[in-house]
This record gives sequence, C-alpha cells and structure tokens, in this order.
Amino acid sequence: MRLFHRSTRSIALTPEGQLFLERCRRIFEEVSAAELELAEIHGVPRGRLRVSLPLVGMLMMPAIGAFVQAYPEVDLDLDFNDRLVNVIDEGFDVVMRTGDATDSRLMTRVLGRSSYILAGAPRYFEQRGLPATPDDLRHHLGLRHRYPSTGLIEDWPLGRKRPKVEVDLPTVAVSSALEPLIFMAEQGLGLICVPEFSIRGQLADGRLVSVLEDCVSHSVTFRALWPASRQLSPKLRVFVDFLAETLFVR
Repeated sequence: MRLFHRSTRSIALTPEGQLFLERCRRIFEEVSAAELELAEIHGVPRGRLRVSLPLVGMLMMPAIGAFVQAYPEVDLDLDFNDRLVNVIDEGFDVVMRTGDATDSRLMTRVLGRSSYILAGAPRYFEQRGLPATPDDLRHHLGLRHRYPSTGLIEDWPLGRKRPKVEVDLPTVAVSSALEPLIFMAEQGLGLICVPEFSIRGQLADGRLVSVLEDCVSHSVTFRALWPASRQLSPKLRVFVDFLAETLFVR
C-alpha cells in the first residue's frame, strides 16, 4: 500500500499514509502515558486529592493535619458527609467509610478499628456516682447521637459477654455530630458513648473517664476505598498509608 506521494522535489502522505500516521501517534502517546504512570509510582506525591469522609471524620483532623504538614505538595479537597457517595461517578480519589465494602469496582484497605467507650467527666461522676452495672444508667443523663441519614437515635451497645441490655436512659441532648456531644460531656452535662479514637486525648489527660468497660460490646471498622481501575498514584498511596499508620495507633 502506498503511504507517500514522491517526486523529485517533494514528498507527501497519501490518505492511507495519513491514517497510518494518526494511528501510530496514538500508540506512541499511550506508550508515553504508560511510562509516565509507572514513573509516578515512585515519584514525589503532589497534586489535588479529593477525599470523602463521614461526619465523624472531623474528629480525624489531627491525623489529617499531620498529613498536610508531612506532604505539603498534596492539596487535599475534603468533603464531609454521611451519605453513600458514588466514588467513581462523583470523581473522588478515595473515600473513608465504616462497615463492609460491597462494591466490586472499588479497592479497599482497612485503616483500623475503634472500640466504643462509655465516658463522662470526673465532676459529673462526683455528682451522680459511678455506674456499676448497665441498669444503673437509668439514674444518669445521656448525650445521644442521631444518625443524619435516618434521624434515628443510635443505640448504646451494652451487653458484652451477656444478652444485650436495653436501658431507658434519660436524655438531655441529641446531636447529629459527635463534637457537640463530646464538648457537653467535658462540661459534666452527661454521658456519651462514642468510638475510642474520638476521645483519646480527653481520656489521656483526664477530662473524660471511661466506665462500664466490660459492658460495651461494639467496635467500628474504618476503610479507605478507591476506584479499582485508577492508577494508585503516589499522593493516594501515601495518604492511605499515613492514615493507616497514625489514625488508630495509641
């Protein structure tokens, strides 16, 4: 097949030659893109990283702030909400969620697990005493979490190594976010039941004290999920590794 028109003074592509050239250009562009992707795997993490987190992710900000300091060339675009986002269609690089991963289009990694803790301020217990059994909670005050997606009040998971205990707990405040509940608990206004990582600092410095540790029967698993078809870029890899190594380490 003739690809060129030749004369003593010029050379030009035939229509078939032009088609062949365009095809070859695409092939070389794909090869260059593949080489670039492989090079980036070992490159410097940089660029925009779009992340979806649950509302409880606000309590992960110390770890996320430490990541920003460690990798200043990565620009985080954080979206906090409790709805089930479509990772691929909405263009997220990675999402953090609790529970099991069910979408086969997504890769997943467990970042860590956190047990639930029932806690209150020392001055609260000075006024009302320490509960010795779940049934004693009937005489205490609860600061309760409401699921934003359903409006239902989250049950307190009482009953480890025994049948689940239902307690008719007087409630003084309800919130769809954990931060206000933690703040009110620090003020001595009632008891909270939250993941341990969310009050680790308060437990360490004595602002909050855990109670009924043998009776709380629940833990929550946090996962990172990202599109399986997407190249694991340096910025995504270091973000997932960093949170797995720091977020739930005591």
